[in-house]
Amino acid sequence: MSEQNANPEEMPVFRMQKMYVKDLSFESPNAPGIFLARGQEPKVDFNLQLSNQKIDDDHYEVTINITAKVLDSKSDDTVMFIVEIEHAAVFLMKNIPTEHMERVMAVDCPLMLFPFTRQVASQISVDGGFMPFLMEPINFVALYENAQREKKDS
Repeated sequence: MSEQNANPEEMPVFRMQKMYVKDLSFESPNAPGIFLARGQEPKVDFNLQLSNQKIDDDHYEVTINITAKVLDSKSDDTVMFIVEIEHAAVFLMKNIPTEHMERVMAVDCPLMLFPFTRQVASQISVDGGFMPFLMEPINFVALYENAQREKKDS
């Protein structure tokens, strides 16, 4: 019942307002030879970092930084391609309790943004002459909880 009587201006608001690529790099240093020598199962060195910044009272930018180096397992780990993406979004966040903000920016925002980041990576690999690079889904809840545990332990 209290929700029905709540002031609409005090209700939490959370939504993505704008998504954009801040930086994108694709390298295929061993082309065209790598197209002839590819093995079946490439290896991937993958690095993900999240960052955020407050823009104003109600807007935050959340950024996913991904670096993926895809190596050909058949030819002594020759680099097939390297993709680097800095993909971001502006989120409107009003009336969200302070104690929830860290989790919202570390879990909820990346969960909304990541499928689009994954699509950018897939498309750039295709445009580079390779099969789509499909990143595995990422469990942002587990990453956040592990980071929280590490904070407590240190």
